[in-house]
Amino acid sequence: MSFALPISSALSPCSACPSQRCGNVSAVHAFATDSGGSTSPLLDSPEHVLSTLEADGSRRWLRPKLAPGNWWKKRRVVAYLLMVVFVAIPHLRIGGKPLILLDIVARQFTVLGRTFYPTDTMLLALLMLSVFVSIVLLTAITGRAWCGWACPQTVYMEFLFRPIDRFFEGTTGKGGKPKSGRNAFWHVARIAVYLVLCMFLAHTFLAYFVGTEKLAQWVRSSPIQHPAAFLVMAGTTGLMLFDFLFFREQMCLIACPYGRFQSVMLDEQSLIVAYDPVRGEPRKKGKRVVDETTGATAGDCVDCNQCVVVCPTGIDIRNGLQMECINCTQCIDACDSVMDKVDRPRGLIRYSSQDAIARKPKKLVRARTIIYPLILSIVLGGFAYAIGVKSGFDARVIRGKGNPFTVEKGGMVSNSFHLRIVNRTDVQQNYQLTVISPDGAKLEVIDVDKLTLQPGDSRLVPFSLRFPTRTTFGDGNEEAKLEIADESENERVVDFRILGPRI
Repeated sequence: MSFALPISSALSPCSACPSQRCGNVSAVHAFATDSGGSTSPLLDSPEHVLSTLEADGSRRWLRPKLAPGNWWKKRRVVAYLLMVVFVAIPHLRIGGKPLILLDIVARQFTVLGRTFYPTDTMLLALLMLSVFVSIVLLTAITGRAWCGWACPQTVYMEFLFRPIDRFFEGTTGKGGKPKSGRNAFWHVARIAVYLVLCMFLAHTFLAYFVGTEKLAQWVRSSPIQHPAAFLVMAGTTGLMLFDFLFFREQMCLIACPYGRFQSVMLDEQSLIVAYDPVRGEPRKKGKRVVDETTGATAGDCVDCNQCVVVCPTGIDIRNGLQMECINCTQCIDACDSVMDKVDRPRGLIRYSSQDAIARKPKKLVRARTIIYPLILSIVLGGFAYAIGVKSGFDARVIRGKGNPFTVEKGGMVSNSFHLRIVNRTDVQQNYQLTVISPDGAKLEVIDVDKLTLQPGDSRLVPFSLRFPTRTTFGDGNEEAKLEIADESENERVVDFRILGPRI
C-alpha cells in the first residue's frame, strides 16, 4: 500500500525517492519507504536530531576525546585560577568586611567591602545594568569567550568532572569511549567522588549568602538546628549532581539562553571559533593535495573528523557558526595537530570572524564598539557618582498621619513627621537633629532612644515641629530644613514642607 501527499510540481527531482519529486533539498528525506517499497508521508530523521539526540529519540552520550594543545593549556590555567577564586572569595576581607556577602535574610549586600541596603535601589540597578552591558560588549567583541573560558558550567565540567570521568573510565589524558571491563565498583566510586565535590561546592556557594563564620558553626552542629540552610545546601548539591552527572552539555544546548541571544549580540566582525572553507574545501582524505583522478587541487581539510570527536557539545564546526558552539577551542587544538602531521599550515580552524573568513576587511570601529562602550561609561559614571554622594546614613522626612497641622495657644503651629533613618556605618551611632529653618521653630522627638541605631539598622523616628503662625506664607506652606549628624561627623540636610493656616 502506498501513501502520497499533494506536492507542488515546482519541487526539484530527487533520485533517492521513487516518486522522483519529493523536493529533497536537504539531508532530510521527505518520504520514508516501507519494506514493501511504497512511500510514506513520514519524514526520515537525520542521523542526529540534536547533537545529543539520536534519530530514534534516545540520548546520545558524548565522551569527547581530549586535544591537549596550546589553547587547552591556556584554558586550563584560567579554569583552575577561577576555581581557586570562587572558593577564596567568601574568606577574603576588605576593611573587616567580606569581599562578597549577599545576606538576603538581613537584606544586606556587601560587594568589594561596601554594604548595600534595600534602600540602595538605584545603586543596585546601576550595578546590574553595568554587568549586563559589559557582557553584551564582551560578546560583541570577543564572541562567546565567556562560555568557553569563564562560565562555571564549562569550567567545572571540562576541567574537574570530565577528568574524573576519564580516570574512572580508564581514559586519562585521552578521553573518548571508556575501557571495557569496568565493574560496578568504578561507577559507584565515581558517583561518590561527584557527591563529595558537589557538597563542597554547595557549601562554598552557601557561604556567599551566610558568611564563612556562620557556615562554620552550622557545619559543626546538627542540621536540626538550621533546617532551612541544610535544605538549601542539600538542594544545591542535588542540582549540581543532576547537572554534572546527567544533564551535562544539555545545559548549554537546551537550558542556557546565552547561545540563543548570540544572534542579537554578535555581528559579522565578532570573534568566533571558525572553520575556513575557502582554504579547507574540497576535503580530501590523506596527505595528498591533488586528486589523481581529476587533477583538481584539494583543500587542506583531510576529513579526519577530529574536530567533531573532541567537541564537548558534539557539533561539526565545519558546518559554520552554530548556537551550540561554546568557543572551547578544542577543535582548534585538534585541527592544528593534524595539520602538523600532514605538513600544512595551522589555522584551518581558528579564532576569526565571519567577515575575515569571507576575506572581508576588519572593522574595529563599528556601531557596536561605539554605542556599547558609551552606554557602559554612562552607567559606570552614574554608579560612581551615586556611591560618591552617599553619606554614612540615609535620612528622609515623611509627613505623619492625621491633621496636616495643629494651631496651638499662643499662636504656635505644630506639624507631625517621621524621620526614616538608616545607619550605613559599621558601628553604633547616635544622631543629633537640628532645625535650620524656619526661624523660631522648635523640634521635639517623641522617643529619643530611637535616635541610637546599630550598624545596618533602619528606624522610623517620630517627631513634631512647632513654629510661629507668621512663619507660613499666604499659601499655607513653607520649606523647612533639618540637619542630621552622627558621631562619625557625617552630616546631611533634609528639605521638607511645613503646613499652617493661610495668613
